[in-house]
Formats: sequence, C-alpha cells, structure tokens
Amino acid sequence: QVQLVESGGGLLHTGGSLRLSCAASGGTISSYAMGWFRRAPGKEREFVSAIGRFGSTVYYADSVKGRFTISRDNARNTMYLQMNSLNPGDTAVYYCAAVRGGLTYRTAGQYDNWGQGTQVTVSS
Repeated sequence: QVQLVESGGGLLHTGGSLRLSCAASGGTISSYAMGWFRRAPGKEREFVSAIGRFGSTVYYADSVKGRFTISRDNARNTMYLQMNSLNPGDTAVYYCAAVRGGLTYRTAGQYDNWGQGTQVTVSS
C-alpha cells in the first residue's frame, strides 16, 4: 500500500488560489490512478478530480471545472491540485486517494489508499 500525505491547505479570501500537493511513499505512483475528494462540514465526501496513471485521463466535478487543475509528477511521486477562483463553497477538508491499476475512478469506494486530509477554508 502506498502512503499519501497532503499539504498546501490554508485560509484565504474569496477569489484566491491554492495548490495542494499529495506526496506518496512506499510505492511508485505511476502504478496508481489518483484522485482528490473533499468533505465540507456537515456534508458527505464528494469527488473533486481524478487523473490516470500517466495524466492522459482527467475528470472534474462540475462544481470545479474551469477553476481547478489536477496534475501529477510521477518522477517526484507527487500529485497536485491547483485551485483558482476559490469561494466559500470550496471550504472543506481535501483528501487525496490512490488505487492501483489502469482505470480512473470518480467514486470514492474504488480507492483504497487515502491521505489524512488538508483543510482549505475560504472566507467571503
């Protein structure tokens, strides 16, 4: 199993930008499809974005399309989420996830490796 650690969260105002990182250890992420999920206070965990093993396949939730960009650097064993034009609706704990294999998933239940999460808070 690969271990995942998120970083880059913080507190910022509406319209700001952040880049989240997900650093992996104990495995090579080129063997894994990866994704970002988030859980807002009082809400269910929801899909944000996912990326295939070599970056050719990417998916976004409609709520973040055009504002967020997922990417990965397999040489650095790290995945990223660039978040622009943030608004209070983006406030949540953001989790990265990984699943070994060739398919890229939008469903949390398909992932079996999870990080601890990083808090993103956007004030109005």
